[in-house]
Amino acid sequence: MPDIPATNDNMDAPRWGLQRNITPCFGARLVQEGNRLHYLADRASISGQFSDADLRHLDQAFPLLLKQLELMLVSGELNPCHQHCVTLYVKGLTCDADSLGSHGYIYIAIYPTPATTA
Repeated sequence: MPDIPATNDNMDAPRWGLQRNITPCFGARLVQEGNRLHYLADRASISGQFSDADLRHLDQAFPLLLKQLELMLVSGELNPCHQHCVTLYVKGLTCDADSLGSHGYIYIAIYPTPATTA
């Protein structure tokens, strides 16, 4: 994954991606070009503090998540014209993604998958 932004707990700084009340959380606004997605480091932010292991998993999983989201654009499950949130799980991380009907952007939030209690 290119250039993970530094953790930003400054409440005045812009937060990118889907807004979630979960920390830590990596958010980004991906640029959609047809069925391709482009990551721009200046349109990404982290709130809270990821563990070293979670950062490593995020780095490993990010290209896989982008590919899955691109396949969802091809299949129509993600639609640039209609708001619809999809959720992916990989390497102990949860990724929520939605176009928010923006006609050109996919907003994501990636955070550690919460432990389930029985």
